[in-house]
Formats: sequence, C-alpha cells, structure tokens
Amino acid sequence: MKGNAILSSLCYFSILFAPFIFPIIVYFVAEPEVKVHAKKALWTHLVPYIAIFLGFFLSFLLPGDTSTGIGLLLTFAITGILALYYFIWNILKGIKVLTAQ
Repeated sequence: MKGNAILSSLCYFSILFAPFIFPIIVYFVAEPEVKVHAKKALWTHLVPYIAIFLGFFLSFLLPGDTSTGIGLLLTFAITGILALYYFIWNILKGIKVLTAQ
C-alpha cells in the first residue's frame, strides 16, 4: 500500500524531472489504483502544452499583424498562468497522496 502511494506521488512529482515519460510508464506497468494517479498526472502535465499549441493556432487565424501579436501575448500569458497553476497543483497533489494513510 505504501509503495503504491510513493509511486502515485512520484507521478505528480515527475513534473520536476520527467513530466511525460514517467506517468506513461507507470500507467502501463502499475496497479489500477496507481494508474488513476498516473493518468491524472499525465493530463495535468499536458494541459499547458495543449493550451500553447491551441493559442498559437488561434492567434494566427486572427486578421492583421497587431491582432496576431496580441493573440500571441495572450497565449503566453494564459499558458504561463496555467503552467504555474498546474505546477503548484502537481506538487500539492503529490504531497497529499504521499501523506494520505
């Protein structure tokens, strides 16, 4: 049980050292209880990257150079806020899973 908690929390802490590969590996080799945490961690690692690609795509659809610049600025701002939020969320979730029974 404690090993599962450590592995689950490492999935969240992997944002510091291997944000994509570690949760994917754990998802395929771990028990179902740990797979849930691995999937959540992977998605929270992916959200800022999805936001930046979506923002780039939408920014270049805007007409005019000024609109594109503003769109890119907003994309970077929103992505930065999302990245910081999910970074803190992953650290807190890793601590919560690790300290749970």
